[in-house]
Amino acid sequence: MKTDIQIAQEARMEPIIGIAKKLSLAEEELELYGRYKAKISDAALARAGQHPRGKLILVTAINPTPAGEGKTTVSVGLGQAFGRLGKRAVTVLREPSLGPCFGIKGGAAGGGYAQVVPMEDLNLHFTGDFHAVTSANNLLAALLDNHMQQGNSLGIDPGSVVWKRCLDMNDRTLRHLVIGLGSKADGVVREDHFVITVASEIMAVLCLAEDMKDLKKRLSRMVVAYTYDGQAVTAGQLQAVGAMAALLKDAMKPNLIQTLEHTPVLIHGGPFANIAHGCNSVRATKAALGMADYIITEAGFGADLGAEKFFDIKCRAAGLDVDAAVLVATIRALKYNGGVPKAQLGSENLKALAAGISNLEKHMENLHKYGVPVVVALNAFVTDTEAEVAFVREFCQARGCEFALARVWEKGGEGGISLAEKVLHTLETKESHFRPLYDENLPIREKIGTVAREIYGAGAVVYTGNAGKQIDRLEAQGYGNLPVCMAKTQYSLSDDPALLGRPEGFTLTVREVYVCAGAGFLVALTGTVMTMPGLPAHPAAYDIDVDETGRITGLF
Repeated sequence: MKTDIQIAQEARMEPIIGIAKKLSLAEEELELYGRYKAKISDAALARAGQHPRGKLILVTAINPTPAGEGKTTVSVGLGQAFGRLGKRAVTVLREPSLGPCFGIKGGAAGGGYAQVVPMEDLNLHFTGDFHAVTSANNLLAALLDNHMQQGNSLGIDPGSVVWKRCLDMNDRTLRHLVIGLGSKADGVVREDHFVITVASEIMAVLCLAEDMKDLKKRLSRMVVAYTYDGQAVTAGQLQAVGAMAALLKDAMKPNLIQTLEHTPVLIHGGPFANIAHGCNSVRATKAALGMADYIITEAGFGADLGAEKFFDIKCRAAGLDVDAAVLVATIRALKYNGGVPKAQLGSENLKALAAGISNLEKHMENLHKYGVPVVVALNAFVTDTEAEVAFVREFCQARGCEFALARVWEKGGEGGISLAEKVLHTLETKESHFRPLYDENLPIREKIGTVAREIYGAGAVVYTGNAGKQIDRLEAQGYGNLPVCMAKTQYSLSDDPALLGRPEGFTLTVREVYVCAGAGFLVALTGTVMTMPGLPAHPAAYDIDVDETGRITGLF
């Protein structure tokens, strides 16, 4: 079987101008990045906002496992299947980060015959959006340290600086460091930290901003530090907003590329899914809603993180309604949740499947709490048996969920026809009554507790002494009415990655709570979630190379 990159490199791409025509975009409404990539102009985005709204379909998944689920692959394949059915559809995705690409996860362009191309460009640099975010983030950090060096008229306490530098790479040695060493002219000595670029608040701001005016407002209110008497200091007070906005000017525009079957794809932004809200930009989603009849988008990691934040943060902030959800699972992953080691997942095991399917069941229940119709997509593997597929099908149908096999990795859009037809049937016969899970005006502890109990299945929530004090201070400062963004392991419904299946009654521990005032949410850190990941013993970077002709190998 050919590798993903071999399939992508053998594909015949259409010029992006032709792809744009499928969305009624004229050539003058594009800003071309070569023949196969383009940014969409502000004028085109404004025009799309005047059109009737298409149907919004969220693709989410069970908790990720080493066995793989293929959420992005199914998202891309579903878009291709809609195209084969003659439907006017567009897929809307996040941009990949270089950190996971060179680490263990790999890229984010789908797989097999359900991919986005040009695959290498997408995974490596793309149109420079992430570099713009990194530059804006670090400009703010430099201005902050320079302000303290040049007299500190705002009275910033160097020990209370909360703004971190960023880098789009997994580099654990940058998590904690000391800066300003040397002579007095080298700056104020203090502890500092790096986060990966996708964890920068600027990435979240970029993805939630409606336009340049909104972007500047959000940048201005980002909290960077506190004064000696505990008052928040913002980026606006540091006079950083104009320069940051200039760096982000082009990054604000969504990117247009295509699938292997020449269906259009908007790709824009990439906030981390277990630290930030894990969704593509509001601008891209709203543009797509005015350009097509069916809009397929996804949210990062499992539904406990991605879908919850998509619903409670992105949809709430942007005023979006969701018409249906596709919940992706694999028999291999369900058996892994049932206790089967990765090496033995290829053998039929109905007992383990029955034990592990509780993870799927919990995510089905959670999605129904938002009033959204659900279609379960079983991403097929060659090792799946008829008995195992029948078990999952009957399990889903007994719980009021449509079910379809997806063979998009193997067959592209053709392998997604059954799923596309189920989604269309659901949209035609089941009405969505979408609603967020909680009232954002509830006290912070009550909002955190609601997500922990209703979505994760926790029996209790405990707060470290520091987290409790942070909550009290945030509510006193007027930030208590913001939605909560839970930072939690993606591998379990709980905050312990080792608890698979459907853990219940556990205690969720919140160790830190801080405000992202520009993004408009509070972040609650649980477990040992890292904002700067590290590389594994054998990073994917070891296997990536380029030959004398410029042909890249090893990407996946």
